[in-house]
Amino acid sequence: MTESKPRVVVVTGGSTGIGRAVALRFAREKARIVIAHFDPDDAAAEETLDELKRMGSEAESHRVDVSLFDAATDFLERTLSRYERIDVLVNNAGITRDTLLMRMGEEEWDTVIRVNLKSVYNCTHAVIRPMIRQKAGRIINISSVVGQIGNAGQGNYAASKAGIMGFTKTVAREVAARGITVNAVAPGFIETGMTAVLPDRVKQNFMNQIPLGRIGKPEDVAEAVYWLASDAAGYITGQVIHVNGGMYM
Repeated sequence: MTESKPRVVVVTGGSTGIGRAVALRFAREKARIVIAHFDPDDAAAEETLDELKRMGSEAESHRVDVSLFDAATDFLERTLSRYERIDVLVNNAGITRDTLLMRMGEEEWDTVIRVNLKSVYNCTHAVIRPMIRQKAGRIINISSVVGQIGNAGQGNYAASKAGIMGFTKTVAREVAARGITVNAVAPGFIETGMTAVLPDRVKQNFMNQIPLGRIGKPEDVAEAVYWLASDAAGYITGQVIHVNGGMYM
């Protein structure tokens, strides 16, 4: 973007993994970065903030459950009040509660849908009117290859990530004429805390499906997110960009 003031970038789930990598990528342009997290404590968020500030970015962190409509709305309204605008929203908050459908309880279904999908609605709803008023904005939603191809034991997760894809395309159509682009990035198998706990046999099974022959890094996803938020991607909206090493083509 060619603005005199630093861009204001909000990243949910921004304390670790892909969210942290996204925040650090925007810090290279000295953006003003606001991260939301819902970790048990602030240790990871504080570590991320320290790194962002060392890179020269103005940054802050808030512990907020963005799956709750009022909490997400309040968080983003306070951000807008402080900075007067939000230029980029990256909806990255997400969890897993994996089990086969026959064993999946209602709570496991509802929690994943609420955190992974409803949070995207909550945060997008809160920023869409301000972005329309400023006649500019970038919204990037983090989906998953699982939302495209499915995965045994992840019915709730797959449904939430497929929902993000449909939501992305719909909102993109609604706001394109207002100078706002809405896209999704669908990572494949990425080195994060979420994938680190998987059994070795599961990791190897994923590896066998990746033509590029390596597990992705959070930075691979962050580069795609950053590009979609740039002027170079100004004519791209309603798309799902797959970052998966060829796992899905």
